This record gives sequence, structure tokens and C-alpha cells, in this order.
Amino acid sequence: MIAPEILLQGYRLGVFPMAMEDGAIEWFSPDPRGVLPLDGFHAPHALARLLTKQRFEIRINVSFTEVMRRCARRDETWINEEIIASYTRLHQLGYAHSVETWRDGKLVGGLYGVALGGAFFGESMFHEVTDASKVALAGLVDRLRARQFILLDTQWLTPHLARFGGTEISRRHYMHLLGRALALSSTFDDQ
Repeated sequence: MIAPEILLQGYRLGVFPMAMEDGAIEWFSPDPRGVLPLDGFHAPHALARLLTKQRFEIRINVSFTEVMRRCARRDETWINEEIIASYTRLHQLGYAHSVETWRDGKLVGGLYGVALGGAFFGESMFHEVTDASKVALAGLVDRLRARQFILLDTQWLTPHLARFGGTEISRRHYMHLLGRALALSSTFDDQ
């Protein structure tokens, strides 16, 4: 297991771990870096309509480790047992969180990441029902905005995240935003 102090220090320094195919843990700091500006989040019309219909229930931190396990269910994954154990420990310490979408009492989508200061570092998402991960992302953005977070780090920009307003910034700009975010005392959990 990666010690919590090492994981948290990594995030403070702008790096994050991923498990390689051989099980080794490597650390990354992409340049450019993917971010989703909270004031620039764009919900496509279909998602906006879906959100008003409230077909999903959003829950926070109910099934954290299960969200991780389902995120790992893909052909290529960077989430191995060491990563799961490490982030589950961060969750127990109050730093790692899951935003989950539920339908008819079943977990059908979600995402997880790490919150430090006014920054949320998104790690992965999954869906088993169409649009479930999109609803989780919208729920995350709403939560971060309501709690005065200023940085949503997506690590890399994917075409999927670009649809919601995701963009790339230089590492230098990212480190500036990260410093500002870490100086805040935002709280992800309900207090």
C-alpha cells in the first residue's frame, strides 16, 4: 500500500500514481494537464433534461471501494489492488471520496477522487447504465461549486471530458492554480 502521507504529498506536488501492466507504481505529472473549470462546466442539453427528470439518485461516499473496483473493470486499467487499498485508506482518513449514481437501489455509475484544500483530483469514473457517470460528474461539479472549490483536476483531457468544458493547461499554470487551491480550507464532506 502507498502510505497516505506519500499520496497526499504527491497531489500537493502535482503528481499522481498509476499502476503499470507489471504491477509497478509510477508517478505522473502531465504537461499539458487536463482540468474542468468549475465555472465553465457545460451540461449538454440531453444531460440537462435528464438531470431535471431525476431518474438517478446521487449518493456520496456510500460505496467508495466498490466504485473503485467497478472503475477498474476495463480492458486496460491503472487501478490494481495496491491502488485500491491505498485510496480506500485515504477514504477512511477523509481525503478520498466517491460520487455515486444509484437507480432502483443499485449502484449504476460513479466516480472517485481526492479532495485537498479547494482542489478535487478526479481519478476515474464508470457507468453500467447510460448517462450514469455523466450524472455523477454533474453532481460532483455542483458539490464542488457549493463548497467553494476552485480546481477540478482531470489529469488528462479526454474527448468525453471536453464535451463538458474540459480543457488543457500548461503544467506551470496548473501548479499556480494548485497552489491557490491548496491554500483554501474547503470541505468535501457534509459538516
